[in-house]
Amino acid sequence: MTFTPEPLDPDDERPPFEQVASSLGAAIRTRKLGPGDKLPSHKTLTELYGFARATIQRALRDLEDEGLVVSRKGSGVYVRNRTERPAGLRPYVEQAFASTDVSIDFAGFSSETLHSALQEPIDKIRVGRLTPSSINIRILVPDMSVPHAAPVRREDGSDDPRLRRRMHDMMVGFTRSIANSIHELSVLGLVAETKVSVRVHSGTQFFKLYVVNQEDAFFGYYPIRPNKVVAEGEVIEIYDLVGADATLFHYSVNEGEASSGAQQVEQARMWFDSVWSTIGRDLNPDGK
Repeated sequence: MTFTPEPLDPDDERPPFEQVASSLGAAIRTRKLGPGDKLPSHKTLTELYGFARATIQRALRDLEDEGLVVSRKGSGVYVRNRTERPAGLRPYVEQAFASTDVSIDFAGFSSETLHSALQEPIDKIRVGRLTPSSINIRILVPDMSVPHAAPVRREDGSDDPRLRRRMHDMMVGFTRSIANSIHELSVLGLVAETKVSVRVHSGTQFFKLYVVNQEDAFFGYYPIRPNKVVAEGEVIEIYDLVGADATLFHYSVNEGEASSGAQQVEQARMWFDSVWSTIGRDLNPDGK
């Protein structure tokens, strides 16, 4: 992407940093710099605008305060993407694996999206393009041995053990695959320390939550939709929790200590830790 700013008004009496912030802000709001785009480097911006590096840094801080951009250590400054589809999680997960110590906390219905998002960074570790020293993943999913508000039979809203067994098998399949793939990295000597922990709780999981490297949180609600599935050989019409229709909202501590984004991350971490350490129970090796 090549970014060319509009010429600054020579008669503008505002301080230079305000002029730069206004120009970049306008480019973001008009989508000349779209959500998720990386801004030019500090050096490039000083050349484009003709102001000192300190002026550029001050302008970028103002944009962060407005919630328009997010600064990521060692990576650069990006246009903040407030709402993302599940696929938008991928670049943040991959960026997390560029860190020395990787941590991901997930609470959701099956961990299918997490499983998918992990495949590319795991492949890059295998070929030496990413080299974290430790990986710690915690997965919190519902205990499908007990009835839940959903999935249920559509005709009468009643619990069906076959639906729960189907969901249990799916959840165990994804979590085992994640655990095996991460453990393999340790066995191969590619990552010094790896750990994947899975716990269950008895409540219906109406939302999904990711906390990535304790710095970024993604939150989305599962809508309940009519669906048709095959369980133990029978087609059953159900009310289902549909993860594909969940829009993820992104919050980051990089938005500033007093920002709503930083507070959302703090509350997400607090909620996850509280459930994990109280009503969460380790998933048995046999998946029960």
